Amino acid sequence: MTSTPSSDLIAIQGLKKYFPIEQGLLKKVVGHVKAVDDINFSIRKSETFGLIGESGCGKTTLGRCVLRAIEPTSGSIVFRPGEEGQVEVTTMNKEELRRLRKDVQMIFQDPYSSLDPRMTVYDIISEPVYYGGLAKGKALDERVKDIADKVGLNIAHLKRYPHAFSGGQRQRIGIARALVTHPSFVVADEAVSALDVSIQAQILNLMQKLQEELHLTYLFISHDLSVVEHISQRLAIMYVGKVMEFAPTKSLYAAPKHPYTEALLSAVPKPDPHRKMKRIILQGEIPNPANPPAGCYFHPRCQYAKDICQQQVPELIEVEPDHYSACHFAEKLDLKGVVY
Repeated sequence: MTSTPSSDLIAIQGLKKYFPIEQGLLKKVVGHVKAVDDINFSIRKSETFGLIGESGCGKTTLGRCVLRAIEPTSGSIVFRPGEEGQVEVTTMNKEELRRLRKDVQMIFQDPYSSLDPRMTVYDIISEPVYYGGLAKGKALDERVKDIADKVGLNIAHLKRYPHAFSGGQRQRIGIARALVTHPSFVVADEAVSALDVSIQAQILNLMQKLQEELHLTYLFISHDLSVVEHISQRLAIMYVGKVMEFAPTKSLYAAPKHPYTEALLSAVPKPDPHRKMKRIILQGEIPNPANPPAGCYFHPRCQYAKDICQQQVPELIEVEPDHYSACHFAEKLDLKGVVY
């Protein structure tokens, strides 16, 4: 196991998740869907790391692999929960994973389907603590009320059921359930995409406040570039299971180093109606992850593609300090970012 820098909470190396394609009565494996394909990056302590991509690019699968909610095909996930050392998540047994759950949690996308309608809010929030053996009795009761108060829930309403709450309140319940175990790392999977815009702002501000108070580290998964710009310090761009680019947020938005990132940024709404940016319309379809193109996965839709792009897979290289791109011409192209 490689050593992880003390500033990193999570280090991901060579992570893959391939889903088998089976056919016939004998379920013969005839191929694989490459949902996550050789991912490498690290997440620093107390930061919000954004993960951007189109639907089906593998970002949710990546988030669940990091938590071992689904089993990775291969690769390394090193987690450093404290100063005492680090652990390799991919090799943990069931008992070790059970103990890890208090340190890693997930906020789900849909605040309607992620809550059990047969359980009261108190039972929903207390369940991870009770079954994790973290607290019982009065201590459990105090822990639930404390986190409910922190996320803005009325303690008098804890005996109600989820159907009695609005979408924003239900997402607060989901956040309370994730944070009641006092985790250090939280995967937020499209945590605000199902909410109205005004409620989105409230939830994002709440998450940032809780991050400061509880010293949390977020992996924030989204398809909304404006939301990720607001909340994240660094972010990665995914396309067909691969990371195309990752960098500090301000650097990436101002000067992208990958053509796919440039195309995404051209669609970001501008607050000034007099300042216009030419929209880049990508031609063709997103490749099938079960049969991706040779070379760079993005080359069939890239306006800058050359022969080498069809033949050779580009490596994710450091173009500028802490700014990485998987493009053969990352150092030569003059790509446009978002100008405010």
